[in-house]
Amino acid sequence: MKINAGEIRVGMLLEYKNDLWQVLKTQHVKPGKGGAFAQVEMKSVNKNTKLNERFRSSETVEKASLEEVNYNFLYEDENNYFFMEPKSFEQIEIKKGILGEKGKLLTENLEVSISFYNDSPISVDLPNQVICKIENTDAALKGQTVSSSYKPAVINNGLNIQVPPFIEVGDMIVIDTRNLEYIKKV
Repeated sequence: MKINAGEIRVGMLLEYKNDLWQVLKTQHVKPGKGGAFAQVEMKSVNKNTKLNERFRSSETVEKASLEEVNYNFLYEDENNYFFMEPKSFEQIEIKKGILGEKGKLLTENLEVSISFYNDSPISVDLPNQVICKIENTDAALKGQTVSSSYKPAVINNGLNIQVPPFIEVGDMIVIDTRNLEYIKKV
């Protein structure tokens, strides 16, 4: 689907120069002399390289058409995560590198949305919030201000996050899967 260069947004996937690119940053620039343009920083999904490109406002680019399918997480091995489509019971495996650190948040039967491009999986979207248990954290120091002081904590899947001082070992908390930050205590 062709879109105008002014419509490019962060997170979009574009087909450009025979590759698939994810938009990391975009800035609309209108210089005093000459036409307006969009300065776009992109990362190749396949080659893991970055590219800074300048598109004139009148140019069009090809937005990649993706198919999103819901899957349930089953299990993992050394290199892959395994998912099952709940309606057809079809199973797929996805390399651990595609998920990165967020793969540690996967729990059995967690429903995720997998984006496919030309029948190959390119990204996995977790639910925005997941519940985790605090495995280890420091004791709160008396006299710290409540508003801006956070302390390090380790959750049950091994991830390190920052939590408020009132959180203790064994507490159940909700974290945001997009930025791996504490939201609230359950």
